[in-house]
Amino acid sequence: MRMRPNHLGSGKTRNRSIAGLVAWAAASAMVAPVITAHADEAQQPLRLCADPTNLPFSSDSPSQPGFYVEIGQALAQALGRPITYDWYKSYFGKRTVRVTLLGKQCDAMIGLPRSEDFMGPAVIFSSPFAKEGYALVAAKGPALGGIDGLRGKRVAVQYASTPQNLLASRDDVQMVTVLSPEEGMQALDQGKADVAFIWGPVAGWLNKTGYNDRYQIELTEGEGLSWDAAIGFAKTSTELRDRVDAVLPQLQRTIGELAVKYGLPSGKPVRFGVNGAVPAGTTTGMGSGAQTGVHVTEIAKVAATEIKGDAAAPAAEAVGAGKEIFNGTCAHCHGPDAIQSERKIDLRLLRHRYGDDMRQTFWTTVHEGRPTKGMPAWKEVFTDDQFDNIYSFLLTVQTESND
Repeated sequence: MRMRPNHLGSGKTRNRSIAGLVAWAAASAMVAPVITAHADEAQQPLRLCADPTNLPFSSDSPSQPGFYVEIGQALAQALGRPITYDWYKSYFGKRTVRVTLLGKQCDAMIGLPRSEDFMGPAVIFSSPFAKEGYALVAAKGPALGGIDGLRGKRVAVQYASTPQNLLASRDDVQMVTVLSPEEGMQALDQGKADVAFIWGPVAGWLNKTGYNDRYQIELTEGEGLSWDAAIGFAKTSTELRDRVDAVLPQLQRTIGELAVKYGLPSGKPVRFGVNGAVPAGTTTGMGSGAQTGVHVTEIAKVAATEIKGDAAAPAAEAVGAGKEIFNGTCAHCHGPDAIQSERKIDLRLLRHRYGDDMRQTFWTTVHEGRPTKGMPAWKEVFTDDQFDNIYSFLLTVQTESND
């Protein structure tokens, strides 16, 4: 009689096979939660932070979402995840990053300057996806080709920007100081300036949407003039950062097409040396520019003079906290560490101007703003304690003259 083959083999082989099945089942039980976890993660939206009113970078308009928003959409698609946005005004500078990204309101923020000086090590970065910086804007014609090409010209520069400080020592260049890239383009268009040396992405966007591409735009590079744009993450999000880095190369063609769509300048940048210049922190991708990370010499010490309402020298802790807020938010117009050559916005002269009314004037201004002069109201952004810290810092830099 024929014996039916024993597919499990002999007893010894059968035992090994059964043991293998048990091991396989155990391994499957261990792997299943991992697979489920990844499946669950794929269903979780990628939460991105963005400014709702900061074109060409971002907006909450479906018809014109912005360069960074569309990159985010392409990124989420490449990762196989849905996407949501946390909208927050980015002109608040580093505070924006603290509140949104580090406050866990979102997973990533597109367009931060890739620099260890920018909130490191709390923030980590993807590989760069673009280079952004200041640009020379002028009527179409021969390229300006650098600082020598600005000789004898009227050049529009923004308050407390790197271009302003770069040209400050040049007797052969006449500066036309403006408050924003928009004003720089207006000065150029109205014949008040021959060249605008302003934030490149905004210049390109305005040229495309408001000036019918009638101006040529040359990118610049040099200390404080350009930097790599990247995607920022909280330091605990290394796994997500690594996954984003893995798919970014696939998106380079899309990113290039989006740069053209939003008018971002391209081409080989003009190199500027800035020896002797004191670049100021400005903001990019975050409002009107980005922090350069360049340090300036601290020339102000704690004031010993007692004035009404400020009989005691401010505590070092309050001064430090106030200085951090000031440099992250206010330095954009008033200069890093409040060092500013424009007398009318030089906050080192507050005591000289207002005397005993200094504190009340400060308090009213920061709460209500001065909209006609480009100063926003900050009462919905900072607490009274934070305003006190800023004031404590300003007390340490008061002087009778900025000469």
